[in-house]
Amino acid sequence: MAPERAVGPLAGPLTAREACPTAASIFSRVHGKLWDDEVSIVKIAEVFHSVQGEGSLLGVPSVFVRTSGCNLRCSWCDTPYTSWNPEGATLTVEEVLARVSAYRCGHVVVTGGEPMIAPDIAALTTGLRTLGSHITIETAGTVYAPVPCDLMSISPKLANSTPEGPWRERHDALRIQPDVLRRLMGEYAHQLKFVVAAADDLVEIRAVVESLRAKAANVILMPEGIDAAVLRERGRWIAEICKREGFRYSPRLHVDLYGNRRGT
Repeated sequence: MAPERAVGPLAGPLTAREACPTAASIFSRVHGKLWDDEVSIVKIAEVFHSVQGEGSLLGVPSVFVRTSGCNLRCSWCDTPYTSWNPEGATLTVEEVLARVSAYRCGHVVVTGGEPMIAPDIAALTTGLRTLGSHITIETAGTVYAPVPCDLMSISPKLANSTPEGPWRERHDALRIQPDVLRRLMGEYAHQLKFVVAAADDLVEIRAVVESLRAKAANVILMPEGIDAAVLRERGRWIAEICKREGFRYSPRLHVDLYGNRRGT
C-alpha cells in the first residue's frame, strides 16, 4: 500500500506546546522551528493502514502515523526519511485525525523517527484518544512527554546503532537515558524492544535490563535487518537466547509480508 500524502491548508485547535516543553525544545534544536503558535501541527512522513509487524501486538491491524524528525541517527535506520533526511508534510492535528478516522481501525501506532520530540505530540495523542483509539507509541525512550498511551513501545538503542562520522558522539551520548526510561516504564504499560544484530549484544541488553529492573516478560528481542533471509538467519539464534533468558521473541512481520517498503 502506498503511503498517503497530506494536503490542505493549516487549520486546527490551539497548540499543546506548553504541555511538552522538553520535546519542543529538542525538536527545534535538531530540525528547526516547525510549529505555529496558533495551531497544533505535526510534521508527518506518512499515514498508512497495515498490521503491526513487531512486539506484543504482532499482527493486529493498525493505522500507523509516522512523524518525521529524530534526535538519534541509527546506523541501520530503516526509515532514513524520518531521521537522516527527514521529509514529510506539516499537518494540523485535525488533518491527521481525519486521515486516521478514514480507516475505521481501532488501533493506532504513533511512530517515527522519534514521535516524542514532536512539539505537539500531546495534542496529537489526545486527539487520537477522542477517537477511541488504542494508542501505541514507538519511542527510543530518550525523551519524556505527557501523552495518552495504552502501550509505550520503548526501543532503547544499543551500541550497534551508533554511526560513524559527525553524529557518532552525539548519538552515543543520547541513546540510553535511564531516568527517562524509568519514568516511561513507571507511568505506562510498556514493552522494551531491543534490536539485535550480533550475539554479543546480549551483554549490553542484560546490563540495561538489570539497571532498569525490567521484568523479563516485558523484554522483546528482535533481529536487525531489512532482508527476509537475514532476519530468518538471525531469528533462529535470537529465539534460542529468548528461550534461555525468558525474554520474548519478535519477528519483523511486515518485512516478511511486504519486503522493505514504505507504507507497510
